[in-house]
Amino acid sequence: MLSIDPSKRSSLERRICDGDLVIVYERHDKIKAVRVQKGSDFQNRFGVFKHSDWIGKPFGSKVLSNKGGFVHLLAPTPELWTLVLSHRTQILYLADISFVISYLEVVPGCVVLESGTGSGSLTTSLARAVAPSGHVYTFDFHEQRASLAREDFERNGMSSLITVTVRDIQDAGFPDEFCGAADSVFLDLPQPWLALPSVRRMLKQDGVLCSFSPCIEQVQRSCEVLGAGFTDIRTFEVLLRSYEVREERMIGTEGVQDSPVGSLPRKRRQCISRDVNNDSKEITTTTSTIIARPCRETKGHTGYLTFARLACS
Repeated sequence: MLSIDPSKRSSLERRICDGDLVIVYERHDKIKAVRVQKGSDFQNRFGVFKHSDWIGKPFGSKVLSNKGGFVHLLAPTPELWTLVLSHRTQILYLADISFVISYLEVVPGCVVLESGTGSGSLTTSLARAVAPSGHVYTFDFHEQRASLAREDFERNGMSSLITVTVRDIQDAGFPDEFCGAADSVFLDLPQPWLALPSVRRMLKQDGVLCSFSPCIEQVQRSCEVLGAGFTDIRTFEVLLRSYEVREERMIGTEGVQDSPVGSLPRKRRQCISRDVNNDSKEITTTTSTIIARPCRETKGHTGYLTFARLACS
């Protein structure tokens, strides 16, 4: 993961070292996390890439294979980590994550409690948001899942900011040691209303809660319980529509004599080729233009985000 030192935020200022984790960008729908090891190589359909050629290059570099193919080496930001991590459970994606961090008012130095950890997608972004002096305490009832998440945080360099604990928050609540210490709490539980009494004790004065639920019935039940002890209760559904922007070639015909009818706009008259048909007195033109259109696969509903603020006593 990128250094959390504010003076070294730019990935362009960092060069890849032996042992670093890099995100190998093959194409928009295929990226991988790779640990750089001198003497090792990475293979794909573009050829063989030697790790020794990567060492010393800045993040963002384009590197060539033995066949002349190429990939880009990107810094492992939380956004990219979300796209490459192992999906042990349903994960939160970037649209929901950014909304959660904004509405939870997570800033450097905050103490955040999370249940459950799952695949660690949100946890990683929370850790970057609280760095360098804050901490994320995340809980999951599933021991193997918690162990795998802990290994992932070691792998992506965030373990110093995250503590993973095996605990059933719905049944046992958060540990008493966090009473009045949490700036924010995030819940991703099948029955979040069972944990709300514990959340009230954990939050600091004016602290904020977020509960993620895939079904509206869970939201309704939670809001009923939130009425006691919480204020400013709001629920959102974040829907993201992506567009793809690319260059396309368009073929058209023009009369030999200038005519205002059917002529191409001035900005699109950069011809790649011009073929004159003497019989029809027409010129065939090939032009390039930038097209923006909605992606064919648009992610729909992921879940509902319910926020509430601890009422002043």
